[in-house]
Amino acid sequence: MAISAKLPSRLHHTAYTSKDLEATRHFYEDIIGLPLVATWCEKDELFGKERVYCHCFFALADGGALAFFQFANKEDEQLFSPTIPPSLFHHIALNVDAEAQAGIEKRLKEAGFTAPKMYVLEHGYCRSVYAEDPNGMICEFTHDHPDADKINALRLKDAHSELARWLGGDHCNNNMFR
Repeated sequence: MAISAKLPSRLHHTAYTSKDLEATRHFYEDIIGLPLVATWCEKDELFGKERVYCHCFFALADGGALAFFQFANKEDEQLFSPTIPPSLFHHIALNVDAEAQAGIEKRLKEAGFTAPKMYVLEHGYCRSVYAEDPNGMICEFTHDHPDADKINALRLKDAHSELARWLGGDHCNNNMFR
């Protein structure tokens, strides 16, 4: 299957809630290095009620952003915040180069992040630094393997057949890059 040229061009932003925007700002701006580029303080009719909130945008290099909302009303915060406990499997993964990844890893360690709040996984096709943000969300900072284009081409060719194999009950590992 060819990838359509009509796909979205990039991630504009992804939004999460925060109980403490200053702790969130400190983590993303001071430790991770994503600059705070916009703070919007608003009052809107949302889902049948007037809601007062602030949302902050932290820039990504491609023009996208991570956005975090804090509600003035604690009831709104509870309503709009997920109840999923923090988990490696509920996370956002951001692509970084080796230098950026090393800097993030160094700043996390300097800020006192250790396992389980920060850890590294060598996936074979990429190296990932994981950190838990002040909101309990896991953030992954991923640097691709030098042969990522070849590896991705291999997985593109068999993406559907590998999914069918897995769903059919064959759960054998297909990651020969580890």
